[in-house]
Amino acid sequence: MASTLIPAATSAGPRPRVSPTAVKLLENARRELAEAAAETRPSIRYICAHIAGLRAAAAIVAARDPGAGTRRRGPRSVWELLPQVEPALTEWAAFFAASASKRAAAEAGLARAVSASEAEDLLRDAATFLAVTEQTLWADSQLPLRPAS
Repeated sequence: MASTLIPAATSAGPRPRVSPTAVKLLENARRELAEAAAETRPSIRYICAHIAGLRAAAAIVAARDPGAGTRRRGPRSVWELLPQVEPALTEWAAFFAASASKRAAAEAGLARAVSASEAEDLLRDAATFLAVTEQTLWADSQLPLRPAS
């Protein structure tokens, strides 16, 4: 992904409080990225990296529109909601939405659904996206991780 997708820095001042739900989703995204980085199988690496992106996007949606999941309009993809709550991330939403079918193929166990190169690229893009979401939320990129339960 191009670096032009990183939102412009905001003015200095007190940081807004990030909801516990958003913080937990960011922590989960980091865990998924760590799992992806440690994985040697391209399909699993791709799946974990995509899920990390999904969790990061969900953190933005949860922080910007906490009631998004409770409305009665039927289920909607986080990739549909993200541009509505944070228009600066529209290109990221389109990128991850486009990669969802490849993730589904990998989850279905289709042979050669994902190459090692594709998995590595998505891992790198998901890490960038996580950094962008943290910046967008003004979250400290060094939030302590809670132990996995």
